[in-house]
Amino acid sequence: AVAVEAGSGDLVAEALEEVAQVAVGNSRKTINPEAELTELVPRLREAAGKNLVSVIVYGSAASKDFRRDYSDINVLVVANKLPLEGLKALIPVMHWWRDRGHPPLVIFTREEIERAADVFSIELYDMKHRHRVMDGEDVFATLQVPMAMHRVQLEHELRTSLLRLRQGYIAEPQEEAVLNLMLQSISSFGTLFRHVLIAVGQEPPAHRRDVTVKLGELVGFDPKPFLEIFDMREGRSHALHVNETFRQYLFIIEQVITWVDRKLDHA
Repeated sequence: AVAVEAGSGDLVAEALEEVAQVAVGNSRKTINPEAELTELVPRLREAAGKNLVSVIVYGSAASKDFRRDYSDINVLVVANKLPLEGLKALIPVMHWWRDRGHPPLVIFTREEIERAADVFSIELYDMKHRHRVMDGEDVFATLQVPMAMHRVQLEHELRTSLLRLRQGYIAEPQEEAVLNLMLQSISSFGTLFRHVLIAVGQEPPAHRRDVTVKLGELVGFDPKPFLEIFDMREGRSHALHVNETFRQYLFIIEQVITWVDRKLDHA
């Protein structure tokens, strides 16, 4: 087993994906999401002017799941148009936001939101169902997400994420690196597992732990490895048998992908 200090690791968030990172040190525990957002909105208004349509917080910061020690504040900025001048106007705000330790602002035009639901079906489905309007219009009020494309993107994301796991392990097979690989990826797999339940017509639980347990019952796997990683990520545990856990972690993901492929092909 390898012991790791809770909250260690430099984890990278992917834009447009509902993510939560392991905190670096204790600095993130002092973040007040409401104060951060209250300061962000007027800066965006000043930078974008009349071009600003909406400022929307989505993901855990828009729900009761937010944890100051490892959750991110994910923000969508919607503009009428985004010519180069419009992007330049947002640079100071973007840099200020990043310097405060937050993921990059996700920036769309209003038309892109309306027309991108087929290719960003997972991301926009999540935003539609878990968001809070901080300023301007609720662009998700009338947005329709095509679920036929959702199934295609779901399998693509699952398979791509598995390939990245394998590449990450081959590049750095040391225990500490493998542990960080699991800590970095589990939030994304938790989101994808929730969308597996959605794709097969099941109501997903609110929390990723419960999602994993429910999917395990459907697919036929023991969720213990995922639950142990969640425990470590949330500071409830400080030790893990890394190589054996990673072996089971990979096997479960492979099982889920095979199940999804067969299940949805016959749907």
